[in-house]
Amino acid sequence: MVAQKGKDLLLKVDSDGLGAFTTVAGMRTRNLAFNAESVDVTDAESAGQWRELLTGGGIKSARVAGGGIFKDAASDESVRGLFFNGTIRDWQVIVPDFGTVQGMMQITALEFAGNHDGEVTYDLALESAGALTFTAA
Repeated sequence: MVAQKGKDLLLKVDSDGLGAFTTVAGMRTRNLAFNAESVDVTDAESAGQWRELLTGGGIKSARVAGGGIFKDAASDESVRGLFFNGTIRDWQVIVPDFGTVQGMMQITALEFAGNHDGEVTYDLALESAGALTFTAA
């Protein structure tokens, strides 16, 4: 993957639960991280006392974080409603020239901030809540 503009990484949510994905408004920063826990299966007979790991074991997860401004009341209300209701919804993270990661996620953090001479900003975090799919670009 060659260098890409950060603004081209998009975060979309199925806002109505019917498959209509909309871009989360005004995101200025975004981050996608994949995690895989390891399962240690080392025993007294492990070669040279080196740790051994179980292939394919452990829990996989993904975390998405981002922040920006809400450009309209509808996007603010949508995200706020998903958070306060604890709704698990289908989300898409589109990485340019790489592909799309899609799956069920829950908003686990929602923060608002603002300076006296600026706009109100938000930060949010999503955690995967099931299997994710990847579709190459």
